[in-house]
Amino acid sequence: MKLMRIVRRAAPPVALLLGGCSGLLHSTAAPEQIYYLRPPAPSDAAPAAPAVASVRVGHPMADPGLDTPHIMLRQPDHRMSFYAGSRWPSAMPDVVAALVVQTLRASGNWTSVEDSASPFPSDYLLQITVRRFDADYSAGTAAPEVHVMFDCIIGRREGRNLVSSFVVSGSALATQNRRAEVVGAFEQAVGSALDALRQQALQAVRSDAANAAQNATSPAPSKSLQSQ
Repeated sequence: MKLMRIVRRAAPPVALLLGGCSGLLHSTAAPEQIYYLRPPAPSDAAPAAPAVASVRVGHPMADPGLDTPHIMLRQPDHRMSFYAGSRWPSAMPDVVAALVVQTLRASGNWTSVEDSASPFPSDYLLQITVRRFDADYSAGTAAPEVHVMFDCIIGRREGRNLVSSFVVSGSALATQNRRAEVVGAFEQAVGSALDALRQQALQAVRSDAANAAQNATSPAPSKSLQSQ
């Protein structure tokens, strides 16, 4: 009987504690919105003869302030900010890496396209540094202009010889100052940059392969010619 009395007296404080916890877990904050980007649609034209080469896309690097899942903004007076309650699915360099891999694979111009985590070897390595990936409000317009810029280096994996370096970019003006329209402008700007990247990377590798083939078939100069 004494034990039952103790249990009855202990129960009300426990019930009060659980009631307090349920109140603390309740939140009226708006859920975070996650936005994704799609790669540019592949060209309807049949691809040219595939490059006899494979390429690995290294994990992109990013300028200070851009290595984040936040959707970054440029504002007047050299200020940077981001949209509250909105973000990309992952850190921006991860998003760019996935888009580049998808774009190159869809082109049909490569024997294989690997990401940075792939265990398979490749003939060429593509390294990207993201210089811009922001919605620019610095001009004082109501709707921002989105700017995307990639600094690219492509080289042979064997020997790590530099083949080419180039810069690609894209821009698009948002039709309204709303998140969906701004994200649409991001997708348009990224698509333009990726189209240029696809073309220039392929051109660089084809030129390098042609030079290598020419050097392999050219006869070496004779000793008599060398001595002259």
